[in-house]
Amino acid sequence: MITKEDTYRLAFERKALERTKRENDYARLLNAAYEKEPLIKQIEDKMASIGAGLAIKALSDPNGLTELQKELETLSAQKKKLLKENGVDELKFDCEKCRDTGYQSGKICDCIHAAASKIAMQKMNEQMPLASSRFEDFDLSFYPDKALPNGTNPHRRMTAIFNALKEYAQNFDPNTSPNLLLLGQAGLGKTHLTMSIISVLLEKGFLPFYSSSQNLFDHLEKEKFWRENTGLTEHVLRADLLVVDDLGAEMNTVFARSALYNLINSRLLTRKPTIINTNLSMKEIEDRYSARVSSRMIGSFEAYKFLGDDIRQIKAMRDRG
Repeated sequence: MITKEDTYRLAFERKALERTKRENDYARLLNAAYEKEPLIKQIEDKMASIGAGLAIKALSDPNGLTELQKELETLSAQKKKLLKENGVDELKFDCEKCRDTGYQSGKICDCIHAAASKIAMQKMNEQMPLASSRFEDFDLSFYPDKALPNGTNPHRRMTAIFNALKEYAQNFDPNTSPNLLLLGQAGLGKTHLTMSIISVLLEKGFLPFYSSSQNLFDHLEKEKFWRENTGLTEHVLRADLLVVDDLGAEMNTVFARSALYNLINSRLLTRKPTIINTNLSMKEIEDRYSARVSSRMIGSFEAYKFLGDDIRQIKAMRDRG
């Protein structure tokens, strides 16, 4: 588990290490240039002396400032020329906007936001196959383009769902985006599209929290009853987006039922979006978790019913053939 605070702390630490290394490398080049060409140090000393005299001159003879400034500019040009001849250019920054401080105009610089997003992506990739679960990898050809007995067309339905979820990711706002409930049998692409949303959000600088229902409720139970204070509950409640995958695969316990209701209700109260994937029907959700849980989902989640054949089985058969 990694929090948004963790990603930014790591981003700032890495930026500081890179800046220190760059400054140390530059200092070594300067020292070598000083030893090779003593005139550089003499020019620096003279520039420091002129700089100190500028303030005094401004008080006693303002008209004399121009001559000192011109001399300072001449010395600066000489120093720059000598340094370049000795293999020393001006100190370069990885980010010119913040000069590698991580802050620009009192705000966190874009370079830190980008670094934090990259760290989050790396950490999440360790937990799930994000690299192979992107919108561009989702193959709609697996869904038959023919009407079922009830009149629905899996290909058209899944194309509409694909476009809706892609738009959800592109326009995501942690304060206004709706909750989603993805329903359907196993192997229809619910997890793939959810991870596709997560990938886009990470690239945008958001930090979702993803977990299977089994792992989530197991860890929440340990935190509550076994005093494993990992900060999980707070992180789950505060995450930009909470994703609970495969709801219904966990043990059917009183704690799991209570925890699910509390998570949904707490995030609804703080207007934080949640995505839930499940193989269960709404009737099965009500029977398993209670009417008040299904009521929350019906009233506060946008539901998408996935249709088609088990893609994992189709791929397995193709591989064998």
